[in-house]
Amino acid sequence: MYATSSGEGCYIGSMKRTPTAEEREREAKGLTQFSHLRKWGNDNLRPSEKASKHSAQYLKLRLLEELEDTWLPYLTPKDDEFYQQWQLKYPKLILREAASVPEELHKEVQEAFLTLHKHGCLFRDLVRIQGKDLLTPVSRILIGNPGCTYKYLNTRLFTVPWPVKGSDAKYHEAEVAAACQTFLKLNDYLQVETIQALEELAAKEKANIDAVPVCIGPDFPRVGMGSSFDGQDEIDMKNRAAYNVTLLNFMDPAKMPYLKEEPYFGMGKMAVSWHHDENLVDRSAVAVYSYSCEGPDEESEDDPQLEGRDPDIWHVGFKISWDIETPGLAIPLHQGDCYFMLDDLNATHQHCVLAGLPPRFSSTHRVAECSTGTLDYILQRCQSALQNIRDEADYGEVSLKSLEPVVLKHGEEIHNEVEFEWLRQFWFQGNRYKRCTDWWCQPMTQLEELWKKMEGLTNAVLREVRREGTPVEQRNEILTAILTTLTARQNLRREWHARCQSRIARTLPADQKPECRPYWEKDDPSMPLPFDLTDIISELRSLLLEAKP
Repeated sequence: MYATSSGEGCYIGSMKRTPTAEEREREAKGLTQFSHLRKWGNDNLRPSEKASKHSAQYLKLRLLEELEDTWLPYLTPKDDEFYQQWQLKYPKLILREAASVPEELHKEVQEAFLTLHKHGCLFRDLVRIQGKDLLTPVSRILIGNPGCTYKYLNTRLFTVPWPVKGSDAKYHEAEVAAACQTFLKLNDYLQVETIQALEELAAKEKANIDAVPVCIGPDFPRVGMGSSFDGQDEIDMKNRAAYNVTLLNFMDPAKMPYLKEEPYFGMGKMAVSWHHDENLVDRSAVAVYSYSCEGPDEESEDDPQLEGRDPDIWHVGFKISWDIETPGLAIPLHQGDCYFMLDDLNATHQHCVLAGLPPRFSSTHRVAECSTGTLDYILQRCQSALQNIRDEADYGEVSLKSLEPVVLKHGEEIHNEVEFEWLRQFWFQGNRYKRCTDWWCQPMTQLEELWKKMEGLTNAVLREVRREGTPVEQRNEILTAILTTLTARQNLRREWHARCQSRIARTLPADQKPECRPYWEKDDPSMPLPFDLTDIISELRSLLLEAKP
């Protein structure tokens, strides 16, 4: 059923006081000018592979510059138009009120949140944004299918495995194991609810019904698929709800001395800025369970001084990307509420999390795009690179099967991938995963051994390049094939080493301090090549120049 709205209806937050005639004229002029910016943004910067982050950043700065001291309009449940706008402009956003979720599940999930927090299993991430390292205000942990990873803000998180059938995961504490089991149970529940929501959305779109239910209470009549859907539709919906990870979040606003203000609508303090969720399967759903630990139960709707959203209550904000005409939404999140972003909503819209007063947990269930992000994938890549080894001597020196430039380039690219997307990503996060499980210890040891063999492969390529009998043309082809990759390796090693030594990294607790690994000193007898490749790259460039007429 639809929740009722109260209060007088108009867009909240467009001005803090009654505007003068001059200000109204300026605002109208600004919005007219801005329509061109909006069109440009819609044409070029809808989230896709075509739109660069630099372009999006430029448009954001233009937007803020044009707005000056005015706010774009947004709505809360106090506004008469709130639910109408939600149905018309945000129909793929569904809220399930806490009362519609089984009470026993609430109890288990909320206890699991507190258990993981008690055992110190949630961590603030040291992420990379526009070349700078920043510590997230939100603490997180990734739970999901064994061997899966999820990457956001240039940071690869590694799953603490939930106990799926066949898993051999060992946990640091029995309570941690029970918590992971609970989030698997929640995942199963949210999958069912997501498929149901997708069915209802599809049924109403097929029947050409505009009024899609967006806020669902406990007594809302559920609609089944019926006979109008074929088997492929059902498979597609299940795939889009096949959540393989959940990213758990925690933040206590009282312990955060500074939180950013929401910049476009004046919605107040943000725990998480405007964004699209990254690295998800195309058109897959996202399901979020929200748990505010304590605090006010209802918004202060009778407070005449209160404009916009109640800052004491957590909200999720939504807006259409680069659209200044459609009002944004600020939806209050009460203890145990769930919301679902269906179909392409995550691509066409942005969302943010607006901080309230009490501490808050959330469990955000996703279909992570794991085609290049599983342990099985990277192990297969390693084996692909190492297929070029013909023989390996007892002391580690190898000979190569092929000197074809495309084969050598392929091997060096995999070498970089395992070093910078896996090993350094993992050890940059210190030893924090051991708080929960030792599941990743053996795989990381295995990956490091395979990576070390790739160092031997690179050394073998360099021997061939330096060999006196190597034909000039062949040498040049090999150098051209590998030089860019080796230069990238050197640059990335410098960057990761500097990140591990940064001031902000040194402030982290001992088990969370970044470790620059793999790292070795010059003349280490166990390593075929030095850590610093500067001299080698200079040598290779000289060889390439010498060969040119």
